[in-house]
Amino acid sequence: MAMGARDLFPRARVETVPISDGGDDFLEVMRGLRGGRLIKTGARGPLGDVIQAPFLIKGRSAYIEMALASGLALLKKSKRKLDALHASSQGTGDLIRAAIDHGAREIVVGLGGSATNDGGAGMAQALGFKFLDGDARELPSGASPLLNLARIVPPETRWRRRLRTVRFLGISDVRNFLLGPQGSARTFAPQKGATAAQVQLIEKALARLARIARRDLGRQAAGKPGSGAAGGLGFGLMAFLGAELRPGSDWVLKAAGVPRRLAGADAVLTGEGRLDRTSFHGKAPLILARAARGQGVPVALVCGSLDEAVRDRLASRGAKAIATLVEVAAGTDPLRHAAPLCRKAAALALKRLFLA
Repeated sequence: MAMGARDLFPRARVETVPISDGGDDFLEVMRGLRGGRLIKTGARGPLGDVIQAPFLIKGRSAYIEMALASGLALLKKSKRKLDALHASSQGTGDLIRAAIDHGAREIVVGLGGSATNDGGAGMAQALGFKFLDGDARELPSGASPLLNLARIVPPETRWRRRLRTVRFLGISDVRNFLLGPQGSARTFAPQKGATAAQVQLIEKALARLARIARRDLGRQAAGKPGSGAAGGLGFGLMAFLGAELRPGSDWVLKAAGVPRRLAGADAVLTGEGRLDRTSFHGKAPLILARAARGQGVPVALVCGSLDEAVRDRLASRGAKAIATLVEVAAGTDPLRHAAPLCRKAAALALKRLFLA
């Protein structure tokens, strides 16, 4: 995109600012913004196989991308079958424990791209919480075992005190609740391989988890925006670790210094793979467009493809020009030739912007 801008305006000063909404590539974006050291550690993948997953540490702050330990892409890459009933967020808990062992006193968890729907119970198990059935037996990890949950036991005292010394922050692009029609199970579990019947089971399991967590831990988190993020990990961070949740796009844009950068900009060029109605649900490019509009900076969008039904709506959000890889592809495969086509589309989008 930067090369496309320079093709059109060779003497322009072009600043590249990678952004994220807390989902895929959150860790790489934060590494570019904050620096720090990537540390790889052993962690349990969504279905229990041990993998090497990274976290970023900078001073006393650590950044974790939950998808790198508990994500859908891990199963697709390994060609493992999706299993929303049994996939676990334990690996994210493994990363949190490792970050604390490396001295972190603030941990920021990017929420998105999960293969799990266990309400963060797996994460809590990795941090020493015990989930017991009616016979005081420990439950295995995953969403479906939570149907038999009778009691939650916090970690042993020394580790519990250590957890309390850490500030936890979860960031996500979705504001869904844990339960209900727009909740974690009904909205996202089908993407993770759940059938309609399994969605109902997961909903019941998460409702039981929320009820017993409120009774045993004294925290009511299921009704808070973002509690349904990442298979309910948003809920888990709040209920088990007392975390704060924030909209991911806003948080990353602020961390990237976008308001200051906009003050001296003549135009903003941004975009994503496909622009459609989901783009309006907190996705980073449109949050950036809104911020630019607030400072009177015109915005051009580049995307792989566009849902024409939202073109006018995009214009009302400040996007005055759009170009797609599909329209500049000229018969070539946009996915196989994404980089040169993105360069070409960026120049076209900026040309349309300044002609407008």
